[in-house]
Amino acid sequence: MLIPELLEIYRSCTLCPRACLVDRTKGELGFCGLPADIVIDCALSHHGEEPPLSGTRGAGTIFLSSCNLGCTYCQNYQISHTAQGQRLSVLDLAKVMLDLQKSGCHNVEPVTPTPQTPLIMESLCMARAQGLTVPFVYNCGGYENPDVIRMLDGMVDIYLPDFKYGLEKDALEFSDAPDYPRYATDSIREMVRQVGDDLETDNGVASRGIIIRHLVLPGRLDNTREALRRIRDISPNIPVSLMSQYTPMPKVRNHPQLGRRLSQREYRQMTDFALALGIENLFVQEVSSFHLAPDFDDKDPFGGNRPV
Repeated sequence: MLIPELLEIYRSCTLCPRACLVDRTKGELGFCGLPADIVIDCALSHHGEEPPLSGTRGAGTIFLSSCNLGCTYCQNYQISHTAQGQRLSVLDLAKVMLDLQKSGCHNVEPVTPTPQTPLIMESLCMARAQGLTVPFVYNCGGYENPDVIRMLDGMVDIYLPDFKYGLEKDALEFSDAPDYPRYATDSIREMVRQVGDDLETDNGVASRGIIIRHLVLPGRLDNTREALRRIRDISPNIPVSLMSQYTPMPKVRNHPQLGRRLSQREYRQMTDFALALGIENLFVQEVSSFHLAPDFDDKDPFGGNRPV
């Protein structure tokens, strides 16, 4: 009964904490602007994820259109701030998943599935019935409805949530996301209940578990500290990907803090803080003036490092 129950949510949408209550089956649009359809930008083998996800052959990443957060600084703003894209049937998306597996990808990973979860899960069921065996990765922004996450029990192999905000004031300022810390905490607790608080690997490639991502924002280190404390309180064993790759996008280039890159000193402070909290399962990055900034107007969005 999982799929029918999920599909019913479209009639009064509460797929995320915004609870717009619109009937998307009748064309009513909420915050995300999406109908009750699958809308994607592209699907590809992505080698820029955490090493256990990318492996040697890439993560099978499906870049979906729109988002339930709309962060002002989003590096994927070209696709996350619009509901435009390719409309697919559930059979079409199942074929996309199978094609990614056929091409050698280690997993299938829809990016920001939250507003499109019911049909994505229907496609996943179809794909598995047709021979999909690689892990399914739920790559989300952390602003989740815990009741919906509970409905995914047994469907998701690897959870890859963001924990963007430890401070609600930052969540409101940059994503207009009320009560983000609570929803992220409650949802991640449910994810951990389902798949555990670690990452299982086979020959270095992830097969089950969780990684939490946190993007360190320049000048907002208190937000990072509080996010890390909350993660530690869920479980200090959870793998945390502490990301240094923040790049100022057009909407924030004149912002007094977000208009610059993260400094090496800021990032080092946050890695030291995470370790001092007892978070030892830590993915870290170098701080560089070059960043793989995606360009979704290009056939290969991650075609090369570009200076920023």
